[in-house]
Amino acid sequence: MGFHFRFGAADLLRCRFAVSPRWEVQEAVRTLRRPRRHAHHLPWLRRIRAAAEELDLRPLWLLMPRAGHNPDFLSPPPLGPSAAFGEELARVRAACDADPEAVREDLRRALVCTPGAAGSDLGLRMLADPRRAVRELCDLYEQAWEALVAPHWPRLRHLLEADVLFHSRRLAAGGLEALFDGLHPDLAWAEDAATLSIRRPGHHDRSLDGQGLLLMPSAFVWPDVVGGYDPPWQPTLVYPARGIGALWSAPAGPAPQALARLLGRGRAQVLGALEEPAATTELAARLGLAPATVSEHLKALHGAGLLVSARHGHRVLYERTPLGIALATGTPPPDRAG
Repeated sequence: MGFHFRFGAADLLRCRFAVSPRWEVQEAVRTLRRPRRHAHHLPWLRRIRAAAEELDLRPLWLLMPRAGHNPDFLSPPPLGPSAAFGEELARVRAACDADPEAVREDLRRALVCTPGAAGSDLGLRMLADPRRAVRELCDLYEQAWEALVAPHWPRLRHLLEADVLFHSRRLAAGGLEALFDGLHPDLAWAEDAATLSIRRPGHHDRSLDGQGLLLMPSAFVWPDVVGGYDPPWQPTLVYPARGIGALWSAPAGPAPQALARLLGRGRAQVLGALEEPAATTELAARLGLAPATVSEHLKALHGAGLLVSARHGHRVLYERTPLGIALATGTPPPDRAG
């Protein structure tokens, strides 16, 4: 029983991370259908309520069964580590031009998982003209992006990229066993069989066949972990990003007076805000400061040994060193051996 990813020798070297804004739109739409199940997102739900009421999301909900198949062509795995929403949506729009019959079959498989959906007016309309269905679904996804996710994307992207950085380091330090052990309680890694399993009532086996596994953190998939994509799509595992509980919390308060006197108020604010790795633009938006100002503060803190930086795609993320953590929190850094 369960969902099993079976690794070969080549797959062990081809695991990668990616962030997908298109996936977050899909799961945000799903969250609207079952809001009581997603208590962590209640602040977001309150903020987008009026905008959501202007959208007719029924065609998308019809393709989101509570259990069963979701159309793969609607959420292709991202090609790069941090694709833009428009780039991802263009791939979806192109899917029907490439193989309309495959899209029709993908739609049918999803519709039959919801009783009555395939025979409904909406379902019949989709199956009768998959090209038109794809155009209309993509237009609706674009509207959902603008109304539900785009205004909050800097905050969401910060959370997702910080998660990727954290788990990339776990992978580097302890290999796949350490990585999978910390992703989700429903995951189990069997090193002797080179198999990653998701505890599920049904049974499904997928050999990775040299494609490797794409690992994708998500804010809106919580509390689930999702494994999927049939050939030819790359096998993908979507898991809840770390820090969901604090995602919609208010920004940090003013910097402590003692730290502000030591570093200056602006630099103290920046250091205090780096509870998770972040880029210049996210920090600027969170603190209400100009990006150029935040950039100068980051350079100064980095030069003083209070921050380190790491490149993620086209962006540079900053995080506190042990000394930076000690100054920001008032906690002494750990003693060094020797």
